Amino acid sequence: MGTHPTRPFDPTRVAHLSGAFAPVTEEVDEVGLRVEGRLPDGLDGTYLRNGPNPRFSPIGSYLYPLDGDGMLHGVWIREGTVRYRNRFVRTPAVLAEERAGRALWGGLESLVMPREPDVPADLADTFKDLPDINVVRHAGRLLALAESGCPFRLSPDLDTLGRETFGGALPAGITAHPKTDPRTGEMVVFCYGIEPPFLTWSVIGPGGEVRRGPTVIETVDEPMMIHDMALTARFVVLVLAPAFFDIEGAMAGTGSFVTWRPERGTRILLVPRDGGPVRQASDEAYWMWHTVNAYDLGEDESEDERAAGDGGTGRGGRSGAGNVVLDYVQWDHLALGPVSGGPNPGGLVRAVIDPEAGTMRRTRLDDSAIELPRIDDRLVGRRHRRLAAAAGSGTRDLLPGEHDALRWYDVQGGGSELWPAGDLSVGEPVFAPTPGGADGEGHWLTFATDRTDGASWFLVIPADAPASGPLARIRIPVRVPLGLHGTWLPSGEPAAGQRR
Repeated sequence: MGTHPTRPFDPTRVAHLSGAFAPVTEEVDEVGLRVEGRLPDGLDGTYLRNGPNPRFSPIGSYLYPLDGDGMLHGVWIREGTVRYRNRFVRTPAVLAEERAGRALWGGLESLVMPREPDVPADLADTFKDLPDINVVRHAGRLLALAESGCPFRLSPDLDTLGRETFGGALPAGITAHPKTDPRTGEMVVFCYGIEPPFLTWSVIGPGGEVRRGPTVIETVDEPMMIHDMALTARFVVLVLAPAFFDIEGAMAGTGSFVTWRPERGTRILLVPRDGGPVRQASDEAYWMWHTVNAYDLGEDESEDERAAGDGGTGRGGRSGAGNVVLDYVQWDHLALGPVSGGPNPGGLVRAVIDPEAGTMRRTRLDDSAIELPRIDDRLVGRRHRRLAAAAGSGTRDLLPGEHDALRWYDVQGGGSELWPAGDLSVGEPVFAPTPGGADGEGHWLTFATDRTDGASWFLVIPADAPASGPLARIRIPVRVPLGLHGTWLPSGEPAAGQRR
């Protein structure tokens, strides 16, 4: 394919390239940031966030949230002082475009790829690396993660060190949403592909060694889009919604890059971590971007606890020991870019899956418009009580991916709290636990950008009174575009520790 799009494309008409989403190109370092309010004692570490940020004006197409070069934004808090730095993830494609001074790859929908001599032979007619979704640290590796591909390793100061293949053991890459078991230190990953094998899973040990190489999940025999996963003590939990890739049709102009086929329904796969046979349950079609968490219902739980695990409030049904509970944000169908494809009611949903019977029962816990849910990551794979999510206040129309409120849930006791952010567009809330504190003790962190003047802030919100809003606001020296996922890295955390 050539270096120019085959159909007219005007990036100025793309909603997700303007306003609070508009990319920035300047890389900034600044120390001694101004703090409004009071930073809590013990909040000492680094907050990082990744997100799509085209280095040059896009050509061909632009599809949020899948397109765009990765840019990391970091806030370092040390003994009450704060500094900020942002850096592009410099993949080989970004370096080639910087040499050319313009975009050479088109968006995923246009499939525009450069040829020689515009790029070296090893980059000609290839897809662009897009490590713009998430950032995690595991076993001393700081990784910028793509939708499904090789992550890129970063230095502690966010310089790009190169493509990470885990010693060549995972050459096809991993998901943008690995899950680290806080009890074992293992990081469990999956990877989907547009060619066989269409879906694999792997395990990376706490020291960074690949304990289980790519293991094919045979029940998937065609290319599907799978964004997130969950983990329990026994299972890797994968939600297979009917979003199918049609690369040949897209290249020929006869099909879409991703096609929604609701007649195929949605499956949940339970992949035993011990390598046993895959279990699955099916239901009517729905889409899921993000899980909250999953856990096993244990033999040692009381009947009341099992009932609470079923419905989230202690009032829903019964569920036997051995079942799997999955909380997630549900949508009626897949929607990409600014067009929703019609009403798409979402909300917080709990699915209880019986691995033996192959059945699932879903309960809608709340129908509020939320996304980007997070828990205290020390509870990954275990029963959680509280979660936070970006939300809508209901007072204005927002683009997909834009939120003007944060919402917190108590899924055991029931109820939720909302903090309307006013003129601020807020991002994913990330939990920073209080050192030595109990589960749930700490603060929620996020970036926010004022829609009226473009000013960006780093917010610190108390977990014990989140609806009261930030107790500290830190002015960021540049606008931080709305992005995707982040992580909190406490100072002094062991290199092989869990994702924070």
